[in-house]
Amino acid sequence: MANRIYFGDNLPVLQAMPAESVDLIYVDPPFNTGKVQQRTRLKTVRDDEGDRTGFRGLRYRTVKGETSAFSDVFPSMEEYLAFLAPRLREGHRVLKPQGSFYLHLDYRAVHYCRVLMDSVFGRECFLNEIIWAYDYGGKSKSRWPAKHDNILLYVKDSNHYTFNVDAVDRIPYMAPGLVGPEKAARGKLPTDVWWHTIVPPGGKESTGYATQKPLAILKRIVAVSSNPGNVVLDFFAGSGATGLAAHEQGRSFILVDSNEQALRVMAKRFEGVPDVEWVGFDPTAYQLRRRLL
Repeated sequence: MANRIYFGDNLPVLQAMPAESVDLIYVDPPFNTGKVQQRTRLKTVRDDEGDRTGFRGLRYRTVKGETSAFSDVFPSMEEYLAFLAPRLREGHRVLKPQGSFYLHLDYRAVHYCRVLMDSVFGRECFLNEIIWAYDYGGKSKSRWPAKHDNILLYVKDSNHYTFNVDAVDRIPYMAPGLVGPEKAARGKLPTDVWWHTIVPPGGKESTGYATQKPLAILKRIVAVSSNPGNVVLDFFAGSGATGLAAHEQGRSFILVDSNEQALRVMAKRFEGVPDVEWVGFDPTAYQLRRRLL
C-alpha cells in the first residue's frame, strides 16, 4: 500500500487498511475555524510596465495563479469531535505497536482533542504537546496575537516507540556565550517549542494551498519518529508535504484527501516522484490539461 495517494473520504480508506500497517501518522485536520480557508498562489514576472519595483529598480508584475479553498465550518464542537473521533480511532488501529501519532491543531480545539486522544490512546501514551511558534501576518491590537499551532504527540506503546534523537536537526543556542564554543558550534536539540516561519504566500516553497505546512516541520517529525523504509500516513494530506518529507528521507507514504484542489496541488508536487499510485484521481490528465492552458 506504500506510495499511494487517495482522492476521497478518508474514513472508508482507513477502514479498509490492515491493522498495524503504518509506522507513523501525522494529520493536520480542519481546525474548525468557522471560516472558508482560501489562498491564491502568486508569482512575479519581469515586466517593464509591472506593478512593483524589485532589485536594482527592475519592474515586476504580479500574476495570480490557482486559488485553493475549503470550508472549515462545523455547526458545533460536538459535531467536529464526532467527525474526528472515528478517524482517530482508525488511525490508532492501523498504527504499528511502536508507532507515533502527531495531531496538528490550534488553540480553538486542541484542549477538546487532547481529551479525545486520551480516550483513544490512553493518557499514559501522551508524549508531548509541541508548540510551533511563528511570527508572520497581521497582529491583533485587542489581544495577544495568536502566533502558534499545537501538535499533540501520542505513541501506541509508552514503553516502546521510535524516537531517533540523533536524527533531530540541531538549532542555535539562544545564548551561545554561556555554553562554550564547542557546544555552540554543535547546536542544541529542539525543545517542545519549535520556532519556524509559515510558508509565505508567493515564496519558493509555496504551492498556493490554503493550509500548507512547512516542509522542514514535517521532515523533523519524519526523521525522529520513523526509520528509513517505514510507512508514513497522512489522511488529511492537503498539499502533500508529509508525503514529500517521507519520500525525501527514504520512507514510503500513504496520503488521503477529499478536496480535489489538494489532489491537483499534489499532482504537480509529485510529478517527478516515481512509483506513486493514484486512487480516484488521474494526475496525468490534470498535468496535460495544465500544460495546454
